[in-house]
Amino acid sequence: MVSNWTEIPSPLFKKVVIVLIDALRDDFVFGSKGKQFMPYTTQVVEKGTSYSFIAEVKPPTVTMPRIKALMTGSVPGFIDVIVNLNSPALLDDNLIWQAKTAGKRIIFYGDDTWVKLFPKHFVEYDGTTSFFVSDFTEVDDNVTRHLDRVLKREDWDLLILHYLGLDHIGHVTGPNSPLVGPKLREMDNILKKIHISLLSKEEASLPNLLVVCGDHGMSETGSHGGSSEGEVHTPLLFISSAFEKRSGPLAQPELVQQTDLASTLAVGLGLPISRNSVGNLILPVVGGKTMREQLRFVHLNGFQLSKLLQENTPAYEKDPGYEHFKIAEKSHGNWIKLYLEGNNSEILLNLGKKVLKQYLEALKTLSSSLSKQVAQYDMYSMMVGTVIIMEVLLLLLLSIPKALSSQAEFEVPLSPPLFSLLFYLMCLMLCAVHIIVCTSAESLCYFCSMSWLTAVGVMMLISALMCGILSAIAKIFENSRLPLKNPVVSSSSWSEIDVLILAGTIGHVLSLGASSFIEEEHQTWYFLINTLCLALCQELCRNNFLLKESDPQHSTTGKQNFDSIGEASEYKNIDIPAAGNLKLGKATSSAEFIKGSDKWISLASPWIILICCRLLRSLNQTGVQWAHRPDFGHWLTSSEHIAELSFLAAVSLLTIFFLVQRRCSLVSKIAMALGLLGVYSYRAAIGNVIFPWQHDSKDISKGITEARFVYVFVLGIVFTGTKDLLKSQVISADSSVKSTGLWEVYNGLVLLAALLFRPHNLPVLVFCLLIQTMMTRYIWRPLKFDAARITVMHYWFGQAFFYFQGNSNGIATVDVSAGFVGLESYVEIPAIFLTAFATYSGPLLWAIHLLCYLSSEVSRNSAAVGHGCFCYALMRSIPVAVYIVLVTGLRYHLFIWSVFSPKLLYEGVHVFITVAICLFFTAMDQNHSHKVED
Repeated sequence: MVSNWTEIPSPLFKKVVIVLIDALRDDFVFGSKGKQFMPYTTQVVEKGTSYSFIAEVKPPTVTMPRIKALMTGSVPGFIDVIVNLNSPALLDDNLIWQAKTAGKRIIFYGDDTWVKLFPKHFVEYDGTTSFFVSDFTEVDDNVTRHLDRVLKREDWDLLILHYLGLDHIGHVTGPNSPLVGPKLREMDNILKKIHISLLSKEEASLPNLLVVCGDHGMSETGSHGGSSEGEVHTPLLFISSAFEKRSGPLAQPELVQQTDLASTLAVGLGLPISRNSVGNLILPVVGGKTMREQLRFVHLNGFQLSKLLQENTPAYEKDPGYEHFKIAEKSHGNWIKLYLEGNNSEILLNLGKKVLKQYLEALKTLSSSLSKQVAQYDMYSMMVGTVIIMEVLLLLLLSIPKALSSQAEFEVPLSPPLFSLLFYLMCLMLCAVHIIVCTSAESLCYFCSMSWLTAVGVMMLISALMCGILSAIAKIFENSRLPLKNPVVSSSSWSEIDVLILAGTIGHVLSLGASSFIEEEHQTWYFLINTLCLALCQELCRNNFLLKESDPQHSTTGKQNFDSIGEASEYKNIDIPAAGNLKLGKATSSAEFIKGSDKWISLASPWIILICCRLLRSLNQTGVQWAHRPDFGHWLTSSEHIAELSFLAAVSLLTIFFLVQRRCSLVSKIAMALGLLGVYSYRAAIGNVIFPWQHDSKDISKGITEARFVYVFVLGIVFTGTKDLLKSQVISADSSVKSTGLWEVYNGLVLLAALLFRPHNLPVLVFCLLIQTMMTRYIWRPLKFDAARITVMHYWFGQAFFYFQGNSNGIATVDVSAGFVGLESYVEIPAIFLTAFATYSGPLLWAIHLLCYLSSEVSRNSAAVGHGCFCYALMRSIPVAVYIVLVTGLRYHLFIWSVFSPKLLYEGVHVFITVAICLFFTAMDQNHSHKVED
């Protein structure tokens, strides 16, 4: 056995060029598109000196985590989806740092994410922004313009090129776009130029290497971030004169892991393998070397993996991969003895092959074991966050009686607890636990890394919330023992609607514990709103046909099921419209409220809504199981149906104007009409639709002018509404002025949604407005539902419309292109706002409509807006709190990264949006503002 087993071997290649084509799917190279549009690359793959593989990518399939995986060989965390927006410098051991330390001269052109991850590592670079997805050509031309000059030079060792154009085309037009072919042909010509240049400059000593790869693939809709086959399979090509020329038919490329590239390039460049790499050496790349060199390479990889296992696993000696590696190492020692003895027989060759096989099995097992253990969870920080969330939820639940009272008060009793002995004792105990955990923890803890002032603040918050909960519980028990001053017979009863709301909420929350239900969550919401429509139909029939003067008390239906709790605490919910004006002896059934044809429209409304929902389900296939199936949206967006799409978009925009104009002032009507015309003009400018006098959509642009034209009207309408709101809040407390202002703001948001929605999704906005109008006029008013029930219905429909848009719980369905409508370059804050608004338009529009509706109903109690705000916050808090607990418990689940983590990310963003909505509710709550003035 020799002592240089773990020494770094000499480099195998003189120069290495890495061409990373963003969103390059495997079928773009190995499929029919490759044969048609990439002839040179296909020839090299089939008959040239190359090795072809399909690299499997781990979610999240977004650029920054994938660059980290390629260069470090490690599996990045899911938080990198957020960090992807503004990448910090990479501090982990990586191939770029090792190359720079070894004196390699590195040049980079392309996505500026590399420049942010590896600052001061490149001797020359030119970064281009990766987020401006409307740019298909310049973003690649800025890379290619350097090629001729750099390929003639000899002052570099590693050249990295990251092309973004294909990814941008996918985001905007999808993988089947006619723009994909020309872009692939452009990439093929670039690869041909680089390959020929490398071959012409090769010396006898060391060959050069060209690596072609993708950071991730592309879904059937053109996006990425999830775990569909199109997103996780990318081509990986090694092209060099050092390899043997291919002969015979081309077999299916072997499947390797994306993390394997870091180990393979490290060996090829004569560098140490990155410390945290879990990748395996791709053996065919070094297959031309002697058996002794091959064994040395795989041993080097195995030694690095076993060392990483020792650092992360206490009982590493019992790990099957470690045991296999030790067996292979022992066999390797026997082979070395035979080799040094000068034995060159068949026995030595066969033993070498056996040892090589043992090493490869050990590497595979070690890599698999490390990939599973790579997620090191900061349990202490997770538990602290979970405790705070559960405390807030418990406070909300305990506050139901008071929050749904006629005063709509939500006051957390913190003052007495803050001066109690229990509060200080809890703070002292929690600080002691914090010190013990942080001083004994071996791994880095996020909460322990905070300043002591911040940590003590968190401990005080936990203690205050706990004391507040105990105080609220004590007050409930105290009130329950007191006799009621005005005892009344409780008339509250659980109707079918109440039972459905409770069962639906509980059922949805329980479904979050199953990965299949999360993947297909849209089915849950579709089922709930369909069932709700049937329940509403039954309620309308009962009120129109079954209830007559003999049952007058049912006309005041709308008592929320929380009333029983409220009455026990001497709080009574009286936000029912006109409830104060009804006298028991003169009560009438709600059938008399509806006259003539309105009665039949009211009865037909739930069925019309059901038909609308069924049509919307056919528009966008979402989820995972059936996402690949063709839908009406795919049919519309195909290039041969642009005329049908144009007609549908025009009709949708006209219908939107018709539905919103009745609540607009004359000036806003004109602004809305011009704005919707601008929306169509913008879509025509970028080639999505055509005007009747156009024969094709060849003259396309970025539509910057048209989009900004629409933004002017959006801001104008919102400004008009904001002016009315400020007038109602500051100058005079006029509810009609406030209602007008809220509807103006709502209409401005509708116009913004029309601009950001893709043309085939405009019917979603039309049906959203239509269903809101029908439910307002023909369901909620006749049935006199209270604010709590109406809030739950708004929340349910908002969730359903989130999925009707084509969204899912996978990152791939986020329409990134919406964030760049009207922008000439990437501007972070507007891009994030527009993307978030476009993604959550459904829940947002339904939430704002709830506020507008409750504020405009003059017959309602002034506490109705407060009730709506509280119920909306409660409906959002229950699933989020339970889901966080479930995810914490399921952190080692097989689908934690592909299913549960993306859903947690969606829930987190939705919580931020809900907080903004609730703050807006609170600001518009006239009842609350009066209390502040008093």
